[in-house]
Amino acid sequence: MTSHPSIPPDAMTAPVQPSDADALAQTLRQVHTEMRRIDDRLAEPLAVVGMGCRFPGVHGPDQLWQMLRQGQRYDSRPGDRWAASLQSDFGTTKQAGRITANAASWIDAIDQFDAGFFGISNREASTMDPQQRLVLEIAWETIEHAGIDPHALRGTRVGAFIGICSHDYLHRLAQRELADIDTYLSTGNSHGAAAGRLSYVMDWSGPAIAIDTACSSSLTAIHLAARSLRYRDCDAAIAMGVNVILAPELSVSLSQAGLMSPTRRCHTFAQDADGFVRGEGCGGVLLKRLSDAVAASDSIWCLIRGTATNQDGRSNGLTAPNGTAQRDVIEAALADARMVPSDVDYVEAHGTGTKLGDPIEVDALKQVFAPERSSNQPLRIGSIKTNFGHLEGAAGIAGVLKAGLSIAHGYVPPHLNCNAPSDEIDWSWPVEIPVKGSSWDGEASTRTAGVSSFGFGGSNAH
Repeated sequence: MTSHPSIPPDAMTAPVQPSDADALAQTLRQVHTEMRRIDDRLAEPLAVVGMGCRFPGVHGPDQLWQMLRQGQRYDSRPGDRWAASLQSDFGTTKQAGRITANAASWIDAIDQFDAGFFGISNREASTMDPQQRLVLEIAWETIEHAGIDPHALRGTRVGAFIGICSHDYLHRLAQRELADIDTYLSTGNSHGAAAGRLSYVMDWSGPAIAIDTACSSSLTAIHLAARSLRYRDCDAAIAMGVNVILAPELSVSLSQAGLMSPTRRCHTFAQDADGFVRGEGCGGVLLKRLSDAVAASDSIWCLIRGTATNQDGRSNGLTAPNGTAQRDVIEAALADARMVPSDVDYVEAHGTGTKLGDPIEVDALKQVFAPERSSNQPLRIGSIKTNFGHLEGAAGIAGVLKAGLSIAHGYVPPHLNCNAPSDEIDWSWPVEIPVKGSSWDGEASTRTAGVSSFGFGGSNAH
């Protein structure tokens, strides 16, 4: 032990007088009160006051809910963004330089952008990654969905947290002759500039951060936005995810790894699971501290009570999922939310539809949720990937939008492409796949969902 420099050494052994003891007790009470106040502040729920999205087959949260409620599936189609020679016969045999199933769940009109609306020249816009364009458009729509004029947020402490991991457009631009590369290529294709440009265009002064944790990027963006709000780094935050598929190389690589579905479907949790189909799009949520949202009379779609992230560490392989880490990140999010497993009704799973990943994920859910559940309170699990594929950098935000809309509407949408549950998954505990949509009983304040997202480099979020 060492004495504090501001306390005389002889004071360490001097007897405490009654008046000193009373003063010390009062100081301790004040410290404990302040610690509780800080702890409560750091646990304040975050209100989702606005949503926005452009996903395969849908534009906006209303269309997304219609697709989910009606159990619609966006049918993938053969690729037309690169050479037809890459297309295989949609068989299961891996072929060098070919894609197992040359298809993806694409969004339309990816080349269209109203540059002038955002004060950007056409020349600069032509060199901007379409992901940056989507971020600007969907951020604007997300704010308007909250009933807020985006111009009213100028000069305020709004944070921008963008999950983004694709470099396809830069790859295409890099094929140019060096003499044809202009000054806009750098800012137009930097992930950091995707967040910085949003804050610049909107004139926000909160943190602007791009996050790349692969497929968990957008859920990690929400985690960081929540932390930033609770620690008062910003007064509102927009958390987003975006993914655009413009080059075939990654699809070829995923095909060689046996991860692409030759049937062009995500058969999540199903016996005929055979990999995933890639998808693209952009989604966002506008977040405020609950007290601020109530004070502003904002519409509140749902609350985010707890978040967590972690890493697999050195597990069975760089890309292999780790059930222990998945269990731990869920438990950490529950602790952050000050909730217990029995509080949760539904989990929007990562659920890619691979024979390796799905059993590991369900087993992790079992470890967390099975001990406190009875047969009359099964945990329902589903995945939006069965509707329009794996959106990679935007996968987590898609899951959050589905969960939030389900809570707001009091309805669990059907989980698709699962005619028979996989016999490689342990179903001997209170768990249910909602292959048919059903009402979500209870008041809105008691409906609770978890959302998982796992990056193939081992970064997990819940």
